[in-house]
Amino acid sequence: MARVTMADVAKEAGVSKSTVSQFINKRYEYMGDDTKRKIDEAIKTLGYHPNYLARSLKQKRTSMIGVIVGNIMHRLSTEVSRSIEDYCYEHDMHAILCNADDNPEKERKYIEVLQAKQVDGLIIFPTGQNFDLYQKLIDEEYPVVFIDRKIDELNANSVLAANSEATVESIRHFISNGHKRIAIVTQPLSISPRIERLHGYKQALNEAGIPMKEEYMIHAEIKKMKNELEKLFGLSEPPTALFAGNDLVFLEVLEFFKEKHIKIGKDVALIVFDNIPLAHLAETQVTTIAQPGYEMGQKAAELLLQQINKELQGFDEHVFGCELMIRESSQPRM
Repeated sequence: MARVTMADVAKEAGVSKSTVSQFINKRYEYMGDDTKRKIDEAIKTLGYHPNYLARSLKQKRTSMIGVIVGNIMHRLSTEVSRSIEDYCYEHDMHAILCNADDNPEKERKYIEVLQAKQVDGLIIFPTGQNFDLYQKLIDEEYPVVFIDRKIDELNANSVLAANSEATVESIRHFISNGHKRIAIVTQPLSISPRIERLHGYKQALNEAGIPMKEEYMIHAEIKKMKNELEKLFGLSEPPTALFAGNDLVFLEVLEFFKEKHIKIGKDVALIVFDNIPLAHLAETQVTTIAQPGYEMGQKAAELLLQQINKELQGFDEHVFGCELMIRESSQPRM
């Protein structure tokens, strides 16, 4: 069967080929409702599907973007990716999602592969270890937005969360409830959010005049996390409050507490930096720091599209505030 063409649709609808093209590209400014209805009916009757390859060659665009996620297992990554996909769908774009596993070599390969596929731009959760490649993208004026993680000394369009400020608020909350032995547990300090959260932790303790103890600061790989927690809670003066740096750390803490019969909100106060689904439905409702992941994804996609359309001058850095969702796990012990 011969492929249905735009000319076939135009003939069926009784309009010009250029009018059909305007309809397909959603340029309705000077098009009446009756004309739009006729073209829509003709497309459905004939089963016409636009030739995206031909359109991309003509427009010198593929209408595709690449999204390179640091670690898809993080809840924030899922929320942001969903938001970007929603934005792309609304703007007749397509998103290709890649998971770098926080591996700089994998990240580099994905950047190169996506560029070879001629995607119109990239949104990257950067590992921070491919600075030369990031700078090359900027120098070549290739549309790119970095999200969640800040790359120092790189002038780029970025969408970030206020990690340090949110952590300060959380530690202050612990202190206001009488806690002085406060621990922080994160993965290794290899990316900016973890570094900024540690900075906020230290700032809040300094403000309160509480001495910092190295043994209360854990920065370990997930597979070593429970061993470090064993040491932490084996101290002669274990912490009475714990700040978990993200959702993956929280899962390790939760499993450790269960094994050791440590009760959250009774034996130890707990705050988690991340959006934890159903945190409010747990036996002890968990206090969390909610990041506006959906809004961050929308802003990143918007900035990227503005670059693709050459509507953005200079660089924009958008920092989103976070919300401390206070629940039972961080309240004073009874």
